[in-house]
Amino acid sequence: MITMKDIIKEGHPTLRMVAKEVTLPISSEEKQLGEDMLQFLKNSQDPEIAEEYSLRAGVGLAAPQLDISKRMIAVHIPGIEEGTDEPIISTVMVNPKIISHSVQSACLTEGEGCLSVDREVPGYVPRHSRITLTYFDLTGEAHKIRLKNYPAIVIQHEIDHINGIMFYDHINQEQPFKIDDDVKIIS
Repeated sequence: MITMKDIIKEGHPTLRMVAKEVTLPISSEEKQLGEDMLQFLKNSQDPEIAEEYSLRAGVGLAAPQLDISKRMIAVHIPGIEEGTDEPIISTVMVNPKIISHSVQSACLTEGEGCLSVDREVPGYVPRHSRITLTYFDLTGEAHKIRLKNYPAIVIQHEIDHINGIMFYDHINQEQPFKIDDDVKIIS
C-alpha cells in the first residue's frame, strides 16, 4: 500500500527528470504499480482510511512522485453530483500524450496543490481549458479522450510531472495572481 512516506518531495532530482516511456506490453510489475497508484488516490479520498494512514487527499499521482521515472499517471476525480459515487474519471494512463488543446486557458480559483509539495504556493496556474489526449490503459488498450475544465487541469498537472515540470513553474513569479483577460477561472 502506498502511503505519504513513499511520495518524494520537491527538490528530489527525479521530479525534474523527463520520465521514460513505458514499453508495451505492460509488465506485471507496471500493472501492479498502476493499480497501487489508483488505490492510493481512492484511499486518500476516504476520510477513515486517510485519517488512519495520515494520507493527504489527492486526485492525481504520477510515477515520478514515487521515485519511478516512468510515463504513468493515475487519476481519480470524484463525481460532483450530490449522492453519486460515480467518479468523473478514474483510471491509470500509460504514456499519456496531449495531441491537441484549446487556445482558451483556465485556472483554478484556489490555485493548485501537489502531494510532493508540503507548502502553500499562492498563485494562478494557467493551463489549457480543453485537451485531447491519447494513452494506454493497464491492459495495453489504446484510448483517445477529450477533457475540459477541472479534469483537463488535473491531467495536465500529472503530465507535467512525467515531463519534469512542477505546477509552480507556471505561476507568474512577479505577480502570482495576474492572468490574461481571456483566462477562465474555475472555482
